[in-house]
Amino acid sequence: MTGAEALLRTLLDADINICFSNPGTSEMHFVAALDNNENMRCVLGLFEGVVTGAADGYARMAGKPAATLLHLGPGLTNAMANIHNAKRGPSAMVNVVGDHASYHLQYDAPLTSDVPAIAATMSDWVKTSKSADKVATDGAEAIATAMSGSGKIATLILPADVSWNETEHGAAKVNHFPPPAAVNDTVIQQAANALTSGEPCMILMGGSISNERQILAANICAHSSARLACETFTSKIARGAGCPEVERIPYMTEFALDVLKDLKHVILVGTDAPVSFFAYPNLPSELLPETCSVHGLASLDQDMDDALKRLSQALKVDTTAPLIEHTAVTLPQGDLNSESIAQSIAAQLPEHTVIVDEGIVGGMGVFGATTTAAHHDWILQTGGAIGWGLPAAAGAAIAVPDRKVVCLEGDGSAMYTIQALWTMARENLDVTTIIFANRQYAILQIEYSRVGAEGMGKNAAAQMSLSNPDINYVELATSMGVSATKASNAEEFNQQFAHAMATPGPHLIEAEI
Repeated sequence: MTGAEALLRTLLDADINICFSNPGTSEMHFVAALDNNENMRCVLGLFEGVVTGAADGYARMAGKPAATLLHLGPGLTNAMANIHNAKRGPSAMVNVVGDHASYHLQYDAPLTSDVPAIAATMSDWVKTSKSADKVATDGAEAIATAMSGSGKIATLILPADVSWNETEHGAAKVNHFPPPAAVNDTVIQQAANALTSGEPCMILMGGSISNERQILAANICAHSSARLACETFTSKIARGAGCPEVERIPYMTEFALDVLKDLKHVILVGTDAPVSFFAYPNLPSELLPETCSVHGLASLDQDMDDALKRLSQALKVDTTAPLIEHTAVTLPQGDLNSESIAQSIAAQLPEHTVIVDEGIVGGMGVFGATTTAAHHDWILQTGGAIGWGLPAAAGAAIAVPDRKVVCLEGDGSAMYTIQALWTMARENLDVTTIIFANRQYAILQIEYSRVGAEGMGKNAAAQMSLSNPDINYVELATSMGVSATKASNAEEFNQQFAHAMATPGPHLIEAEI
């Protein structure tokens, strides 16, 4: 078999059976190997940022990595923004990046670049395979790294000759990393001391937060009168009916400072102490008050559930925190705006929906409005690089094909990876995309004043406007095979969203706000 076939079989043996791809000439033998391995589902993205964004969304919902197939340094560079978002998640990902044949590099052909150096900027592990005999074991090492801890980015560089050369070695066995380490007893006791101090205390969670982990933490908080919160942009969180109430740290620095100002102790579970997203004149970068003590209970790579269970035992917790009950919401009428869209979604959201949130300013209200909606999962844009939402929604839909996926998408960020709509249509994915069409980079208008920039003249305003001409998202979606409608008032949105929730397959609603 070829080196490419040995790598492909190693991936399949490790239960990695999805490959999001945008291949080129150097990857053709890997593509050819797909014909001999039908168990690998290969999903084409028309831009590399779609490929890696989809792999991120898939990993968050599947709980395991997908593979990606990318073409040389430029293809990897195109993919980099959503690798950044995945790394900040963190999400597990195995990137296979083709390179020129090893003997061809000396000629400095037009597409030659330093692929390892590019990969190193956003990868936890990088390796170039040197021979067809070694590619399977290199692939096994990449897989093991990606699946270690809470998820890592592993990038395997595959020269063309390594891919096409023959080898007598088959698939390699993946030596999985040991399970997450338990925290020591001293750390547990320090957290228990903080919670019994009688001083204002908060448990702050991050990463992928299951319903079970929330309930563990909520019971501890109810027992000790502490507050329970999650970071602003957590990777995944269970929400709605059957979940405890969890505060979310506000994005705006001023609001976050106010929310956190009285705390004397913060206990961290799967996150770091909160900081401002950007620096602002006359505002601190660190959000906790100077008098607040920070206690790291468990990092993302430690056993967070075990730590919470042992903390509960140390405190002799006998309190059960109340869980959210589903509350019926009246459908909105009249004007279509962020509030009425949020109300409509909350009223009609099916149970077990996955919400993918890159709604930026237009979608800000949906999180709060759906607090008492039917039980659902919410995944957030963790790294700040826009153009993540549409691909992540496609990946999530592939990971959980029996569940509805709703993508909240700003009109500006949608244009970074609009090609993901084509992938949704081609794969017949059950994704409903809501475009908040305010015809502007509204978040930049807000940030312009917050950083202290003076006034806003014609040139500055033009950099934040998405008009002249207006983008027609209905026509864009339709041209790529996605059913699409436009809503101009609440009644139209109610009807269109209800239809999308009742009908399988990809849909797009352009919400004119």
